[in-house]
Amino acid sequence: MESWKLERLSELTAISRTREFTESEKKERESLRMEYRMAVLGSLKADLEQVTIKEQDGTLHKAVDGQSEDEKTSEEVLNDGGRI
Repeated sequence: MESWKLERLSELTAISRTREFTESEKKERESLRMEYRMAVLGSLKADLEQVTIKEQDGTLHKAVDGQSEDEKTSEEVLNDGGRI
């Protein structure tokens, strides 16, 4: 996520502490929050895909084997209001 978007999200947070949002600010904040969530989830997934677990017997296996059948795609998360 671009730094200017994070800065804008912080600005909106500060605004929310002093007054009510306009409708356009509410929509902008929700859009920025969703983009932030997706960036965090993407980063976490990428990190977990790099983790290898070594068992006591010496065998190695990935901590995460790609997308499981019950894992939501980013589009499904967006359509579900950000709930994972």
